[in-house]
Amino acid sequence: MEFPSKLIENAVIELSKLPGIGRKTALRLTLHLLKAETETTSSLAEALAKMRFEITYCRTCHNISDTEECGICANKLRDHGMVCVVSDIRDVIAIENTGQYQGVYHVLGGVISPIEGIGPSDLNIDSLLIRIPDSEIKEIILAISPTMEGDTTAFFLSRKLREFPEVNISTIARGIPMGGELEYADEITLGRSIVERQRQAK
Repeated sequence: MEFPSKLIENAVIELSKLPGIGRKTALRLTLHLLKAETETTSSLAEALAKMRFEITYCRTCHNISDTEECGICANKLRDHGMVCVVSDIRDVIAIENTGQYQGVYHVLGGVISPIEGIGPSDLNIDSLLIRIPDSEIKEIILAISPTMEGDTTAFFLSRKLREFPEVNISTIARGIPMGGELEYADEITLGRSIVERQRQAK
């Protein structure tokens, strides 16, 4: 693909690095930004830069946040006795969109995957275990995608959480298909999975 300008080419190359964006789409976006008001392009660039360099992670649950404590953990109206454990921040967004859950979260930051060299120590597991003693946590919901890696992670967590017999452990109902990802599930199915979660034997 030939470009009339090196600046256009550089913009297309960078945009095409985004997931789901091919060279033609990147070119269309680049030309749109070129024709847009200067303020529009400047605002986009500023928003992306601020997002990348100023965003932080909640010190309690590891959710993305603008401050040390995310809005969910800081919300006194949420049920802090119920913690939903997810593998990824996108899962928090998916579950929040169902409107069916009023507890708080814990983001692991991935799943156990020996093939990719990801072990338990690479995830936010220890910080979850540290949260439990001397807290109001009464139930932990394992809302991890039902893949092989997800099931391995859930099994590992279940064994670790047996150290806390006072805490009930449950998993989301299997309305999510085996091998499916939470972020792609429709909101009704995902919401029902949370409501109809299954308590695990200790």
